[in-house]
Amino acid sequence: MAKHKQFSLPVRVYFQDTDAGGVVYHGSYVNFLERARTEWLRDMCGFSNGALMKEFGAVFVVREMKVEYLKPALLDDMLAVTAQVATLGRSSVKLVQTVLRGEEVLTQAEVHLVCVSLASFKPISVPDVLREKWKN
Repeated sequence: MAKHKQFSLPVRVYFQDTDAGGVVYHGSYVNFLERARTEWLRDMCGFSNGALMKEFGAVFVVREMKVEYLKPALLDDMLAVTAQVATLGRSSVKLVQTVLRGEEVLTQAEVHLVCVSLASFKPISVPDVLREKWKN
């Protein structure tokens, strides 16, 4: 497996992300991971989701997600949410993502994305411009 660049997004835990005890609700982590993937695409690849749809008629959809919750995040914590390419297929990309508080790993995830046509929602090849960026 090639070593790919890791992207990191700072995320503050807000009251809306927590349960009544101030602990981050498990579903909020999925939102944190999504935000990091969106900003990874913009920052590391040069495309917003909107630009990808407009220029290529394509969008990435989550096919599978495996999330391990190791330790809780708490109200007002400052987190770093990462995204990094693990493997690249013809129409898919698998990312590894983590949620960290400092050096402490709170959550780990594997996210399998598939590139689909907006017109048919059937798999299509990952655009070459993205494939080239992800190979490095």
